[in-house]
Amino acid sequence: MTATRRRPSGLNAAAIRTRNHATALLLAGSLLVLAGCSDRGSDTSSSKPSNAPPAASTSPSSTVTAQDAAVLVAYTRSWDAKTEAYQRASSAGTDVRKYTTFKALADIERNLSAMKKAGQVTTGKPVIHPKVVKVTDAKIPKATVADCVDTTHWMLIDKAKKKPVPLPTERLIKYVSTATLEKWGTKWMVTEWTAQDQAC
Repeated sequence: MTATRRRPSGLNAAAIRTRNHATALLLAGSLLVLAGCSDRGSDTSSSKPSNAPPAASTSPSSTVTAQDAAVLVAYTRSWDAKTEAYQRASSAGTDVRKYTTFKALADIERNLSAMKKAGQVTTGKPVIHPKVVKVTDAKIPKATVADCVDTTHWMLIDKAKKKPVPLPTERLIKYVSTATLEKWGTKWMVTEWTAQDQAC
């Protein structure tokens, strides 16, 4: 696992709050992200999506069902849009609302607000390894995706100083994350991300 930066001394309460927000971002499933790999599901391989800076792209293998493939595409595009939003500290002009809703969207917007207030943006991108672990066929179909998120090259930057923001040394660089998606008509939407306190 990659070494992390040292924590500076003498931080005031506001700075600590800002860093905590940043950690949540880069530590939980939303820039709130810093966990790991999942268990069951279909294997995926990397591919580059069209448009928007990719957070990490995956394309389904030949053993993945059409429904699982659609879930993975929506999940990956949601990550792509989220990554682009964090690069700007704003969801304006991104596809965040096209692929993300409910709690997942609220978490993203809360993180973006904190980043904008702190004058922070991200650079680089996370690498994801999603697998569909469950699809429930109901009036509103639901799917669960498990992931190993690698934030090694996803950095939080002070926009004015153009320098990395110091983050806690105990944060996870690679962590397990799960996501819930719902199918609205013919479209899958990410409704919730949950970063696990578990490395992968």
